[in-house]
Amino acid sequence: MNIVLIGMSGAGKSTLGVLLAKALGMDYVDTDIVIQQHEGRLLQDIIDNNGIENFMKIEETIISDLKLKNCIIATGGSVIYSEKAMNVLKQDGQIFYLHVPYEEIKKRLINITTRGIVIKKGNSLKDVYEERVPLYIKYSDKTLDCFNKDIEHCVSEIIEKIRE
Repeated sequence: MNIVLIGMSGAGKSTLGVLLAKALGMDYVDTDIVIQQHEGRLLQDIIDNNGIENFMKIEETIISDLKLKNCIIATGGSVIYSEKAMNVLKQDGQIFYLHVPYEEIKKRLINITTRGIVIKKGNSLKDVYEERVPLYIKYSDKTLDCFNKDIEHCVSEIIEKIRE
């Protein structure tokens, strides 16, 4: 069984994922890194040169083709736009939504223009946040509130929720 972490950019999926993999003795995969390795360039470069729609097709294809077992999977924040990718992740894993309030996400994301975040023209980070939260909730099996908690506390909470 895989553990899949979803949530906004800046929610802590990658950081938490590595620590969780160590704590549970599982493998770790960051889908953003898999996409970058597959494409041979940064996420932002793909978005800037191929457009958001093409980036999301690439993301869906790569995630849908992953064959992972006993793995912690940190996903990109936009994965929830693909029902196909989410269904693939859900069939072999338990999905955890790492919830962080908008104001905290805004503080954490200082490099928004270079981070490879899917933001449609004319939309603000707040628009993206408000659009995505209902999708994170829809696809998650469990939600973890990560606000004002240190990373070790969040790791412990996820481990508790896995064992429930």
